[in-house]
This record gives sequence, C-alpha cells and structure tokens, in this order.
Amino acid sequence: MALYEHVFLARQDMSAQQVEALVEQYKGVIEANGGKVGRVENWGLKSLTYRMKKNRKAHYALMDIDAPAAAVHEMERQMRINEDVLRYMTLSVEKHEEGPSAMMQKRDRDDRPRDDRGPRRDFGDRGPRREFGDRPPREGGFERAPRPSAPRES
Repeated sequence: MALYEHVFLARQDMSAQQVEALVEQYKGVIEANGGKVGRVENWGLKSLTYRMKKNRKAHYALMDIDAPAAAVHEMERQMRINEDVLRYMTLSVEKHEEGPSAMMQKRDRDDRPRDDRGPRRDFGDRGPRREFGDRPPREGGFERAPRPSAPRES
C-alpha cells in the first residue's frame, strides 16, 4: 500500500465537532476500502489568502493515510460531492513524519539567536545603516546644467 498525506479545508461556519465528524466519515471510507489512517491533526480555523466559495476562513485538517490508490480515489470522490469541503489535496510521500507537523509546531521568533548590539545587521557589503542626520556633507554642492532650448522659428 502507498503512503499519503491528505489535507482538506472545510467551511468556516461548521463547528469543530462537525469537522471531526467529517474526518471520521472519511476515515471510515479509507478503512472500508482496505486502508488505515494514522495521525490526524485539526489545525483549526485559519484565514484564507483569497475567498473560496464565499468563505474567508476555513477549518484545516491533516490525515496520514496508508491505503491503496482506490481507497484514496473514493475518498476524494466523496469530498467532491460534499458541499462542506472547500478544497483538498493528497500527496504521495515516501514515509510519514514523526511528531507534530510544521503547522502544529509553535515556532517563536524570539527564540532565534540575536546580537546584543541591537537591530539586525544583515546589510551585506553596503555597510552599516545610517540615521537621517548622519549623512556626510557634500562638497561643492549642486551645479545645474543649462536646459537645452528649443530652436526658435523666425
């Protein structure tokens, strides 16, 4: 049997219990067709980048599936019919990841190593950033070139 990761988006007006019921329904489809579902993660209600079927948010759910292709096709067929499912995506993987997925890991930006010297210092070869009043004075000032005049007709 092949290994898959399956993510689907459910409508925003569904409750968390209804999303769990959807997961159980599709889990039953997989198991009825000779497969098994490993890890199931509900990522919760998240904002969408753009509107899908008049929804601005969606419930996200991830399932790790070990099943034949026919079982996955049947599950996807039923998802196409269901109006509560906005989108879905199934990926074939070599092996399932251990532990929580990247969406469930809390990565805090403050945990990164940081200089004690203040703000970030990633200017490359441009040199340090200057403040507004730190500009060195110009020598000689500006000299404007005369504008070319249009030929006069007489």
